[in-house]
Amino acid sequence: MPLVSPGKLFEEAYQGGYAIGAFNVNNMEIIQGIISAGEAERSPLILQVSAGARKYAGQTYIKKLMEAALEDSDLPVVLHLDHGQNFEICEEVIKAGFTSVMIDGSHLSFEENIALTRQVVDCAHEQGVWVEAELGRLAGVEDEVSSEENVLTDPDEALEFVERSGCDSLAVAIGTSHGAYKFKGEARLDFERLEQIAARLPGFPLVLHGASSVLPEYVRMANDFGGKVSGASGVPEDFLRKAAASGVCKINIDTDIRLAMTAVIRRYFHEKPEEFDPRKYLGQAREAVRDMVRHKIKNVLGSSGRV
Repeated sequence: MPLVSPGKLFEEAYQGGYAIGAFNVNNMEIIQGIISAGEAERSPLILQVSAGARKYAGQTYIKKLMEAALEDSDLPVVLHLDHGQNFEICEEVIKAGFTSVMIDGSHLSFEENIALTRQVVDCAHEQGVWVEAELGRLAGVEDEVSSEENVLTDPDEALEFVERSGCDSLAVAIGTSHGAYKFKGEARLDFERLEQIAARLPGFPLVLHGASSVLPEYVRMANDFGGKVSGASGVPEDFLRKAAASGVCKINIDTDIRLAMTAVIRRYFHEKPEEFDPRKYLGQAREAVRDMVRHKIKNVLGSSGRV
């Protein structure tokens, strides 16, 4: 099945009170694991590519891996640019066949963010490509995106931003953050703010970045076999379920994929130090990605059985 635009998928998700997982991809095993999970759960998928992934694997390689994965699949899958840094990068991936792009002007002033987003929208919409924008800023570090502080999204500004920029979906900041260390102390998200934004933008698809749960079982496994990720904490999964019922149609997941793969590989090397065949430990890592993504689809996002 060819790549699709997220428009119809988001419309159905909004009406159904569920979210679609946007999973970051970096190599073949990750792509295969995610696609396998989606097929098992009959769920639509968003596979997204960051600047770091484009630098690591190369845009052409990732695109060709996607084409190979979808050759025998009937799932609706979106290929999305995550955190596009400027107009030129967005224009490049649009020409390359991506069906959705995110332009990240969150570090700019309100007016500059609107102007940059509008520029991308005008280019993307000529090719039928979806545009996600971001208003507010998430703290933390992931790939080449970093910020020292959270700047929460103002509900009134969100309405003006969407109307003036013409973006198709909006990533909002309500207290999540990038990376594996999302909260110091008790986890909290500003659901009242989310409700206010959704009330001003009825039916409009919202996006939650920095939404990995940093699953404790993978943190423990990584630490038990030589890792040093103690103190890592993520967004509680019941928070994500609540967000999905409150206008959030797309939930980004990256750190959980990295942790699942790394924990399983650490365990494999500990238990079988004599092994050196990459197919064996990467095969187990691929299975870990599949199992984790299936769990997210079924128990967190609510998108099982939607295809």
